[in-house]
Amino acid sequence: MRKAVLSVNGLNKEIGDKQLLYNVNLTVYEGELFGLLGPNGSGKTTLIRSVLGLVKMNEGEISVNGYSIKTHFEEAMKHAGAIVENPEFYPFMTGYQNLCHFAYMHDNINEGRIKEAVSLVKLGQAIHDKVETYSLGMRQRLGVAQAILHKPKLLILDEPTNGLDPAGIRELRTYLKELCTTEGTAVVIASHLLKEVEDMCSRAAIIQDGEILAVQEIGSRKEELLTVKFEVSDANRAAELLQEYSAAAENSEIVLLAKREEIPLINKMLINEQIDVFAILPLSKSLEDTFIELTGGMPDV
Repeated sequence: MRKAVLSVNGLNKEIGDKQLLYNVNLTVYEGELFGLLGPNGSGKTTLIRSVLGLVKMNEGEISVNGYSIKTHFEEAMKHAGAIVENPEFYPFMTGYQNLCHFAYMHDNINEGRIKEAVSLVKLGQAIHDKVETYSLGMRQRLGVAQAILHKPKLLILDEPTNGLDPAGIRELRTYLKELCTTEGTAVVIASHLLKEVEDMCSRAAIIQDGEILAVQEIGSRKEELLTVKFEVSDANRAAELLQEYSAAAENSEIVLLAKREEIPLINKMLINEQIDVFAILPLSKSLEDTFIELTGGMPDV
């Protein structure tokens, strides 16, 4: 059974007459890359700040690794790491010196752990260069290294790809997935970018106007099996031909399971067997479909 690292129950946040968060319920598990998807101003940052105790909740309960932030705040925060805004460092010091400086302020962070964190974020020999020479992507890596020095069970990143080029985003995705796998860290990524969340995360919550509208599983588009309906001229024969795709016939339709890239091949197979294809309809909803259905708007890509 997976262990819940972050639990949010019945969270409400108000300022004056304005409701910023409305009855938020959320669970994030050990080793999970979890997305928090919503447009700017949807409540993502307020939710993150509430989890980290930076803003006070009006109602509800938040626990990190089993510790309530109301009753055991210090213990809960020992298990949390975060980058809420752009990470700041001493520019005249090397990356390694910055991490050592941070480590001195915490118990039980030794040189071995610093090297582990540097290895996880793939900074290599650049860790010995002055931070003033770092690109934005390298500063982001150093920020993640600092945030995981104390081996937190929960890592929260607010808009982590801002300013990164495609190569930097790809590298970020790679080392965050490795972090989840090797250390079992639960990583929460807050973003307004649909593609970023789809590419990085296994689950995502859609938030708008301070309310969680849905939580959805995300599969790799190339590996996820989609449920697809074909309207054809001979459903029974088509189902026989496509038994390897668990095809089932009903009236003039067949429903089957296939990967995204297999759908045009199936269509071509049917046509080659003199079976007319009148329509191909996906029955599985993508994250984009769900977002548009619930919010009425198109997410940024």
